[in-house]
Amino acid sequence: MTKALIIGGGIAGPITAMALQRAGISATVHEAYDRTADGVGAFLSLATNGLDVLHTLDLLDAVRHTGFATPRMEILMDGRRLAEIEHGGALADGTVAHTVRRAGLYAALREEALRRGIAIEYGKRLAAAETGPDRTVLARFDDGTEATGDLLIGADGLHSVTRTLIDPAAPRPRYLGMLNTGGYARGVRVDGEVGVMRMAFGRRCFFCWIPMPDGDVWWFANPPADRDPGRTVTSPRVWRDELTALFAGDDFPAAELIAASDEIASPWATYDLPKVPTWHRDRMIIVGDAAHAVSPSSGQGASMAMEDAITLAKCLRDVPDVPAAFAAYEALRRPRVERVVAQGRRNGSGKTVGRIGRLLLPLVFRLFAGKPGAQSWMYDHRVDWATPVTPVAA
Repeated sequence: MTKALIIGGGIAGPITAMALQRAGISATVHEAYDRTADGVGAFLSLATNGLDVLHTLDLLDAVRHTGFATPRMEILMDGRRLAEIEHGGALADGTVAHTVRRAGLYAALREEALRRGIAIEYGKRLAAAETGPDRTVLARFDDGTEATGDLLIGADGLHSVTRTLIDPAAPRPRYLGMLNTGGYARGVRVDGEVGVMRMAFGRRCFFCWIPMPDGDVWWFANPPADRDPGRTVTSPRVWRDELTALFAGDDFPAAELIAASDEIASPWATYDLPKVPTWHRDRMIIVGDAAHAVSPSSGQGASMAMEDAITLAKCLRDVPDVPAAFAAYEALRRPRVERVVAQGRRNGSGKTVGRIGRLLLPLVFRLFAGKPGAQSWMYDHRVDWATPVTPVAA
């Protein structure tokens, strides 16, 4: 049986391993950190294109409980509603987009992979890899251990080591001029329907809040920042005060929700990868954020990784030669993901909320984003597992 080495144990890694298993290919996931990611991050959206992949892989029920349905989004500015947008489409059975805790999604995918007999090894940070004359790949990790497989898949995220091993001249991620943070408020009553995302454009920052079925309110914000703060540590009290000051005077409940949140996620920087020229070399390839990181404003980062996983598994199932399967995968995925990355940058960057941006937003939503079905090309996409892949002509 063909054996794959998967680098990265976040979202893309376990899903790729389970998709490969469905295609008859064994895989071991190698995670750089020596622990799980149960306490990492805030939450994310899964549009129906991602949920459809989970359904195909019999993962939807395992993931759905980590969040709740969020079928619509309201866009607000200066106390008025600019638009109401369908958020993420619907599956044939009526399932709509879900917002899920990132840590809960990690845990659900990891537990299901382990239940299906897929090995996950921790503390395995990739240091080097090479393809041998016998058509195998040797991976070396910085703890001194090695692993050999028939192919290596880099699902190691934005700062992918695999990407630079495949192409030392690969572009670096592009900083988008904003940070991410979020929290979970309790004991606060806000306007709006349960499960409807309310995105407000403040004077200096985006703010989004979502009433939950249990009465809590999930929220996130994208504070602008001229540069990535890197490893600078901001104390929770100082960060809370900075956020509160950022929304002072805005006409939506940001300050109230921030005050009612016991824990607020430490800020992390937002990047994208507009174009990575080389996705694969020999028997090594990259998927997910390693190949095409997209701005969170698209709501498509996790769903794109899921589409990647099942498409790559199909290509390896149907195209017997590994390099040819990689070429077929790239031909199927590159046009779509680059369009999604471009859309994510248009949806939001650190420069979107500014004097000029605020003047243009009503026009943009009236003419484009607010139209029914304007974003359906993203979330209506489906990967049909049963349809064979045709090799790319040489």
